[in-house]
Amino acid sequence: MRTDVIINDQIKVGSGRPFLLLAGPCVLESAELANHVAHEMAAICGRLGISYVFKSSYDKANRTSLDSFRGPGLEDGLRMLADIREQGIAVISDVHEVAQVDAAA
Repeated sequence: MRTDVIINDQIKVGSGRPFLLLAGPCVLESAELANHVAHEMAAICGRLGISYVFKSSYDKANRTSLDSFRGPGLEDGLRMLADIREQGIAVISDVHEVAQVDAAA
């Protein structure tokens, strides 16, 4: 039995479907950088005929150093991701706390 996963109208994952690349900066640093990476990656993947989802973290809570940059935080980070999604690029991020699930969804 073949099972496909539908991500959005353009992206379906499964046997016989195009390769899916989830990629982006490990953590969101700025809206400008996130938009640049998302659009460049989407263009490259489009030329290669593969599916693309922008992936970056708004809060990289699992850093090894307490002094490491963790990202812009929930509110600003989700706004950056929503902006990219509104421009037609699928997005995904990791959620580290159950309390953030509703906002991230």
